[in-house]
Amino acid sequence: MLLHIPAVLAPDEWKMVRATVDAGEWIDGRRTAGEQAVKVKQNEQLAQGSEASRAMQALILRALNRNPLFLSATLPRKVLPPLFNRYRGAANHYGNHVDGAMMAMPGGQERIRSDISCTLFLAEPDEYEGGELVIEDTFGPRRVKLPAGHMVLYPSTSVHRVEPVTRGARVASFFWVESMVRSDEQRRLLFDLDGALMDLRTRHGEDEATVRLAGTYHNLLRMWGQT
Repeated sequence: MLLHIPAVLAPDEWKMVRATVDAGEWIDGRRTAGEQAVKVKQNEQLAQGSEASRAMQALILRALNRNPLFLSATLPRKVLPPLFNRYRGAANHYGNHVDGAMMAMPGGQERIRSDISCTLFLAEPDEYEGGELVIEDTFGPRRVKLPAGHMVLYPSTSVHRVEPVTRGARVASFFWVESMVRSDEQRRLLFDLDGALMDLRTRHGEDEATVRLAGTYHNLLRMWGQT
């Protein structure tokens, strides 16, 4: 499932994150790339572990936890603390690749399975040229370039790339989610069912049919989910 989630961060929030990361220490993104990705990765990443980085990670995680669309679509079990990247100048693209299946959590004592990849845009589209996130979907390539504060989710099994940035700087946060429901197809069914339930509650309240449908949702989640 490929999903655009609008306004994950309010304007004052993404501007604060952007100003903080812009002032941080940036390193060659290839230092964190795997064996496959290092051959096609040309970008910068914010150095991890600083107080500013941790503060911005916490801000984004709070925003995700209050976003019903994100929670419904991902059914998160674990979320890797957000990282930050920048594309500009010579470090301006990331070729076709698939994200690694297992990611190390901070401290290295725990790993997260990458079910869902997330990109949260921190630069407005008119700040840079190029830089589209291209995701190979069942129906062909999908090109994504969103307003600052907006986010896209897509299966981590997808081949994807970032097109060369030819002017300005593309700044974003990226991270991965391990879902309680491993199957993308099952998550999509639950997401559609949850959306229908919310619509029915708005129009009819908790009537008998809505309660029965909610029971079906939770029974499916109980059947498919892992904690």
